Amino acid sequence: MPNLSRLQRQAYHSFQHGDLDKAERLCAGILQHRPEDFDALHLLGVLNFQRRRLAEALRLLSQALKINSSSADAMSNLGLALHATGRFEEAVAHYRSALRLAPDHPEILYNLANACLELGRVDEALANYDDALAKTPGHVGALVNRGNALLRLNRPTEAISSYEKALAAMPGHPQILTNRGHALRRLDRPLEALADFEAALKAGPDFPEAHFEAAMTRLMLGDFAAGWKAYEWRWRTGAFARQRRQLQAPLWLGGAPVSGKTILLHAEQGFGDTIQFIRYAPLLADRGAKVVCEVQPELKPLLSPFADIRIIAAGEPLPAFDLHCPMLSLPLAFATTPETIPASIPYLGAPVERLAHWRDRLPAGRPRAGFVWSGSPSHKNDLNRSIPLARLAALFEDPLLRCFSLQSELRDADREVLRGLPGLVHLGGELRDFADTAAVISLLDVVISVDTAVAHLAGALGKPVVILLPFAADFRWMRHRGDSPWYPTAKLLRQPAFGDWDSVIVRLRDELRQLSLPALAGQGA
Repeated sequence: MPNLSRLQRQAYHSFQHGDLDKAERLCAGILQHRPEDFDALHLLGVLNFQRRRLAEALRLLSQALKINSSSADAMSNLGLALHATGRFEEAVAHYRSALRLAPDHPEILYNLANACLELGRVDEALANYDDALAKTPGHVGALVNRGNALLRLNRPTEAISSYEKALAAMPGHPQILTNRGHALRRLDRPLEALADFEAALKAGPDFPEAHFEAAMTRLMLGDFAAGWKAYEWRWRTGAFARQRRQLQAPLWLGGAPVSGKTILLHAEQGFGDTIQFIRYAPLLADRGAKVVCEVQPELKPLLSPFADIRIIAAGEPLPAFDLHCPMLSLPLAFATTPETIPASIPYLGAPVERLAHWRDRLPAGRPRAGFVWSGSPSHKNDLNRSIPLARLAALFEDPLLRCFSLQSELRDADREVLRGLPGLVHLGGELRDFADTAAVISLLDVVISVDTAVAHLAGALGKPVVILLPFAADFRWMRHRGDSPWYPTAKLLRQPAFGDWDSVIVRLRDELRQLSLPALAGQGA
């Protein structure tokens, strides 16, 4: 029998020096003679994990733990393998078991924090990053991801401090520079953000996230020529790469003639994006193209009446087509500038039968306002763009206004507040789809919305819409403007300072008072 102890030493030596093939052969040799050798199973599991053979890694590490359940390293490594396969809850359980065996181990605390962040347990993640850093203050990964957690909690100033500590350890690192630039964007410091993105690209010219972040910054500043071109880098970022369509027809970005061709325009992001950028479809029809738009199923009833455009829902069979274009590439394809945005409104309308249904549901006699105060809780910037209903409660006490909630998704806290607001009639639960929402909006005098799809819908319908924006708003609303070249009937009320919704609400109250003045004059008469 070979000297297994010597083989184990050789296997670890090979593994540590990067000779994974030799380490694997040696481990396999040990297991032929001793199938339940913990060290060989553990090392072979780690080796398979490094080679992204995750199923085999899970099998080997689980087997190793059955032999020695008191190994913190094996327990933690199995957590890493579970994490890599998206089994985050199980990963958390294994990291916690590992910490019971090796309390305060900084790397296990770091891995636990990462899994908590994946699960959206951001406060818990932050606490674990802090614990890891208390043990190892220079842990760069913990510093960076701590910054990411702070951003998720809408604390960009603290996030920047964490990124700067990481940069002190790794100057010029493209990802850390990009993260800090993103936090600077959130604080409406775009020129500083651009400097970080440019430094990141100097260090890594093909770093997609830096290109993409720079694109949004330039678009916010009104530099559409550079912005829309750089926005194409989105398809190489981690957030978008898996969503890229692999279609046989050529991508159209404005170069090829479209007359007589069938072009597929496909939705790629949220409902609001589709509503905003489908405005380009008639321009292609005007050039002689046959236009097919693939949209989210929830939008099909609203968009189907579009003249000369075929609307299909995602998931339905695609017809034959000659060219294709993602919807957010259309501004690039049309060489759009702030001055040439196609803004002929309305370019959408509510279906006649939906209008008939809702006309009797909305009492007349007083000005009517519709409200949307929050977007999807899963949106990465939700804490920044949504407003708790309680902060708006005083607006619904005006007896000269009829106020309607168009909120389709109610949070528990808002549902409780809504019960105590007799002046706000909740219609959201009755809205079947965006065609219903469009019909209600068409019957209102004004829509008040945070940055959600309803704001886009009101603008596309040509209705007066007041959009409540955070301090550093999404790039499409640009910067310092009270109007929008995308929606001529929109008025933008921006936070004057980070997190300052109070000032916005005071201005909104003035807007609503102007709306109710005619009703007040009528009462006086």
